[in-house]
Amino acid sequence: MAIACPDCGALLSFPPLPPHSTAICLRCRTHVETTIGRSVNVALACAVAALVLLPLVDTLPLLQAELLGQRSESSVLTGVAQLWNHDWIVLAGLSFTFVILLPAVRMGVLTLVLGALRLGLHPPWLGRAFRWAVWLDRWAMLDVFLLAVAVGYYYLTTIERLEVTIESGGLVLVAAGLLTTLGRAALDERAIWRAIGDEPAGVPGGRSTGCETCGLIQPTARAGGLCPRCGARIRLRKLEAPAVTAALICTSFILLFPANILPMNSSDLLAENLSYTNFGYVLQLWHLGLWPLSFLTFWTSILNPALMIACLGWAVISVWRRSPRRLVLKTRLARMVSEAGRWSETGPLTIVFFVPLIDFGHLGAEAAGWGATAFILMNLLTIAASVTFDPRLMWDVAPEAADE
Repeated sequence: MAIACPDCGALLSFPPLPPHSTAICLRCRTHVETTIGRSVNVALACAVAALVLLPLVDTLPLLQAELLGQRSESSVLTGVAQLWNHDWIVLAGLSFTFVILLPAVRMGVLTLVLGALRLGLHPPWLGRAFRWAVWLDRWAMLDVFLLAVAVGYYYLTTIERLEVTIESGGLVLVAAGLLTTLGRAALDERAIWRAIGDEPAGVPGGRSTGCETCGLIQPTARAGGLCPRCGARIRLRKLEAPAVTAALICTSFILLFPANILPMNSSDLLAENLSYTNFGYVLQLWHLGLWPLSFLTFWTSILNPALMIACLGWAVISVWRRSPRRLVLKTRLARMVSEAGRWSETGPLTIVFFVPLIDFGHLGAEAAGWGATAFILMNLLTIAASVTFDPRLMWDVAPEAADE
């Protein structure tokens, strides 16, 4: 088998991996393939089950709250609709996209691809469909929403005179979120790509490059065309990537301040009007004795976004300065940002079920704040920056650092 490393561009050739093994690029130390815990059948089963459960997750009530005899409940659709009706258009639209639309699209596409391969079918659209399923993975955030609901639930249980119970939708959300996480862990992307289209047995002679999406090695003369396996544009390098990534992370850095200074939400409960920023949530959870949740909120809402911006900024500066130092570390950090970015959406997604749940008429209600909109936009741009960046550019400027 021969593929191109997605992080440094090295052309790699290795035999089929036995069970419980991992192939590592000796140049940048990236794990290019692993058979540990991978199973196409498990991934297919999880995708089908999650796809069946998603309509129930969106419509059934997640939680029910009772305050002095007044009851209210929350579902995903009612939360998004209420945000929309109160003119929080960006927050409602992105929440709908991340929690409702993209998880359904990804699971549907993944079910079609894995189901076709399981039946031995190879329609011409298979490679393109799997490319979209892989690309949508970082944007479909049902598992992130599950964490947001869990954090919010434990916080609500600390409020005096407020009784919160988990409804049927909450149980279905737990099942769908766990299935999504298990399916992501079990999906063997390299095995799927090989099943869609064979890979060369060794690195071909002459000048060659690799598709950055599926790793298929092809002659450099095909640069600018479409990959015959996945349909992605073949580019030797994304030369515009540093400038685009820099623009995105600069905008994210600007939004970082209103995201943490402005209130994420405001609460008018029993004549007590309060507003909460990210720092306020961290401190309140700490004073309530919920130290694990306080640390988790601090990580996802404050520390993680700042670190992601710093890591991507370091990588961009490395390309501009043509620096050969710490390439392995910078490559690992860039890879970490692409995965960790989605978990920072926990904070704003909590608002989706807070707003309809805390709605007791004259007794009090919950409202979104501008901090939530700034935060979800900041994190969206940071994830987009990790997508646009091409880590191969760091290695191109310093091939002598291959043995770092």
